[in-house]
Amino acid sequence: MGVALPVLAACGGEEEAASDPAADLPAGASLTPTADVPVGGGAILSEEEVVVTQPTEGEFKAFSAVCTHQGCLVSQVSADGIVCTCHGSVFALDTGEPTDGPATEALAAVAVTVSGDEVTLA
Repeated sequence: MGVALPVLAACGGEEEAASDPAADLPAGASLTPTADVPVGGGAILSEEEVVVTQPTEGEFKAFSAVCTHQGCLVSQVSADGIVCTCHGSVFALDTGEPTDGPATEALAAVAVTVSGDEVTLA
């Protein structure tokens, strides 16, 4: 059992690191044009591991694209929410809170602002 604890601790540490995807990006870094984020939907930025949503006209939110269930990247965004197709978790567009599936924790929020026609890190 002593060997299993360090392995579990290492897994937990990796998940924590993945929950802050924008940590390496500077404040003000452009994420995506506002035109690429549909109202009632969103855009997944795989390289940055961020999902940007626009729950209502002109309201932009961003979250980690790393599912809180087992660390898969979310793969779809629709009016129903942010979807992780690995195991079926669905997260709310406006809060990142789980609305369905095995995930029980919200996606980590990423602070963003709109600068001109770009969604940028706050």
